[in-house]
Amino acid sequence: MTPPLRTGLVVGKFWPPHRGHQLLLETAAAQVAELLVLVYANPTGHGPDSETMPAPVRAQWLRELNRGDNLTDGLHIGSTPLRIFAFTAEADGVPPDTADDYTHREFVRQWLARQGLAVDVVFTSEDYGPGFAEHLGVAHVSVDAARAQVPVSGTLVRNNPAAYARYLHPLVAAQLGVVPPAEVPRVVFLGAESSGKSTLCAALAEACGTVWVPEYGRTLHEQKNGNLDYEDLLYIARRHAELEDEAATQAHGVLFCDTNAAITALYSYYYFHRCDPALQAMAAVCGQRYAYTFVCAPTVPFEQDGWRGPEALRSFQHGMILMQLDYFGIPYTLVEGTVAERVAQVRAALQGRGELPA
Repeated sequence: MTPPLRTGLVVGKFWPPHRGHQLLLETAAAQVAELLVLVYANPTGHGPDSETMPAPVRAQWLRELNRGDNLTDGLHIGSTPLRIFAFTAEADGVPPDTADDYTHREFVRQWLARQGLAVDVVFTSEDYGPGFAEHLGVAHVSVDAARAQVPVSGTLVRNNPAAYARYLHPLVAAQLGVVPPAEVPRVVFLGAESSGKSTLCAALAEACGTVWVPEYGRTLHEQKNGNLDYEDLLYIARRHAELEDEAATQAHGVLFCDTNAAITALYSYYYFHRCDPALQAMAAVCGQRYAYTFVCAPTVPFEQDGWRGPEALRSFQHGMILMQLDYFGIPYTLVEGTVAERVAQVRAALQGRGELPA
């Protein structure tokens, strides 16, 4: 059914964005033709998060969570365009949290008027919703106000990120230094180009009766004909994490993963000489996210498939990967030899740790 041609509005701190917020946004987007999201600034004097998670940063996380393969297509939830605005006290005169309801409602009403934006419906998960919508003269839709579907709040997350990590997207969780709990242990394989990672993952998945996750960076690289942009590197890490989460529901005992965010960050520096702080944070928690890390030695015959760099780079890439692992303090096991020999090495190592039955 085609949604009515109207504009929806969501206002919140998103401090930090969590699954409840995403439920709110998805529910709203399903009912409107366009969705506006206003992200408020942090209140002052509320701890270090006021500096480390200001509204523009939180808004950027929301943008990243709701972009698609092509950034030029704009932000969407499903087919609904999404417009995200971030307010700060310094630039926009956001009222303090302690201000009364009328002050906050009037601030939003006046801002919308100045921007020439008209909304038809407000979506909230808070008690203030009906009064806020009435002040704007629009309809109101309440979404999971009782927190029955997603029992979490920003306050709970800020007070104990680890306890509520399951309600955070991996990208957001990493910014807080935590990792959502895994349904099954994740085993990651790293290595230079044409070092046999994909072949080994596929062979192990078959041998162990489980599934594996291909390197999403390779998928997007081919899809964009090798023309990756700097902003794509964070997106690659985000999508790869999502694909791992999806695959985990189909895995049996263990999930094998080809590459992780630490290597994506490495390639961000390699190709663009810089790395998004959000991607750096995802790289920093890889030691927590994966139960075991293997590095494939670049000793198998090099296969140039038209997408890879020259063979001479393999040794350099291998050394940089080992340096990255040492930098993050991530222990690893080097695997060498034929595919069969590598499979045997991995299975023996995992059985020794109890990750696989003997």
